Amino acid sequence: MDLHLTLDSSRQISGSLYRQLRDAILDGRLRAHQAMPSTRELATRLEISRNTVMLVYERLRGEGFLETRRGAGTFVRSGIRPHARVPVARSPLRPRAVWDALSEGPNLAASTPAFDFRTGIPDASRFPYAAWRARVTRQLYYRAVGNGGHIGAAGHDGLRAAIARHVAVSRAVRVAPDDVLITNGSQQAIDLIARVLLAPGDLVAVEDPGYPLPRAAFRAHGCRVVGVPVDSEGLVVDAIPSRVRLVYVTPSHQYPLGMAMSMARRQALLAWARRADAAIIEDDYDSEFRYGGRPLDSLQGLDGSGRVLYVGSLSKVMLPTLRLGFLVAPPPLHAALCKAKFLTDWHTAVPMQAAAAQFIDDGLLAQHVRRMRRVYAERHQRILQVIRRELPKKLTPLPSVGGLHLAALLPHPRGRADLAIAERARAAGVFVPALSYHYLSPRPRSGFLFGYGAISVSRVEEGLRLLARCL
Repeated sequence: MDLHLTLDSSRQISGSLYRQLRDAILDGRLRAHQAMPSTRELATRLEISRNTVMLVYERLRGEGFLETRRGAGTFVRSGIRPHARVPVARSPLRPRAVWDALSEGPNLAASTPAFDFRTGIPDASRFPYAAWRARVTRQLYYRAVGNGGHIGAAGHDGLRAAIARHVAVSRAVRVAPDDVLITNGSQQAIDLIARVLLAPGDLVAVEDPGYPLPRAAFRAHGCRVVGVPVDSEGLVVDAIPSRVRLVYVTPSHQYPLGMAMSMARRQALLAWARRADAAIIEDDYDSEFRYGGRPLDSLQGLDGSGRVLYVGSLSKVMLPTLRLGFLVAPPPLHAALCKAKFLTDWHTAVPMQAAAAQFIDDGLLAQHVRRMRRVYAERHQRILQVIRRELPKKLTPLPSVGGLHLAALLPHPRGRADLAIAERARAAGVFVPALSYHYLSPRPRSGFLFGYGAISVSRVEEGLRLLARCL
């Protein structure tokens, strides 16, 4: 253990050493059963007499802070309740005002509700861990005995090629491996785009309602964010304000309402971007899970002018804890995006990238997606059945044919009544996100989102009945 101690004066050395060790135990820096340095080692390190250290250890043993185990050494005793740490002196440093206005990210590991309808969470219990573990182990061994150094900021060449093949086949994205940049989740991809394309004061348009995290990222970069309404065909292109520099959309499965952007609306959005000399971020966050209807081409695949940046993630189809995302960008942006990635964190973890590349190339990702598509389709249908049978006058589901969640409106959908209901439901063990939370408009629609990645079919009905009691 490398224990930092400071001895400023030749006088009162033993007293200073005693107080520092005692305080380290009391404030929890030295924990129960933790091994202490030997008296000889600590004396050598501090360049003091060993007798001084022995006297201090003896005093701490006498007061019940340390104990000696024959043949093992000296350890911190158990049963000592740590005190609160002394607060750090007040600092004059303050964050920019924009950070005070942003909310903290949720701690998804803080608790697991009994009935979990949270969105964006896949069913981790059905992931093929044995197959994944074998590939990670192989890559860790290779990196340990072979090339264990850094790679380029753009990412692992094998994973970039595997993702390029995957999205070209599954989503009709026009892409070469060199167009792919590997990121730590899709949120980092959006942050990198903002760093490269946007300046403080630029106007960014987002869907209203929409995903809160991207708009928070744009605001953190000093951009002005404006909401654009969404109807049954997706983003209302005619409502985009003038002088918008970038538009963020989720066209395959609009978050949170769930509709797919129509082909006519997609073409209108691309035409608008050409006229306005603007960029589009296409966040294709869960389009792999589709349960009906004809799939539409990606915006990036339809784009003939190089204005669409396609953002995707492996979090929804594999494991969210892997934090593996990717960005397909037009060639003129490649160098700048790689520089921004390098300055942010150099590159994403190499063994995870290499293992994911092999996972995709071996066909395991496609198998897992097909298997989970059936599982999620059953849960999707079950939620609709129970709502229509048990709560027909209390909730109206919105049309949705894919993804990991669906939305439903309350009978009087204007306002934020859903927030209070969601709190009551949470107290009853049901976590269901409120729809109005996702709006920028002062007159939001009120309802709920029902994610089904983290709840089994067998628990859907009981969870919805508990929710009904809170309505």
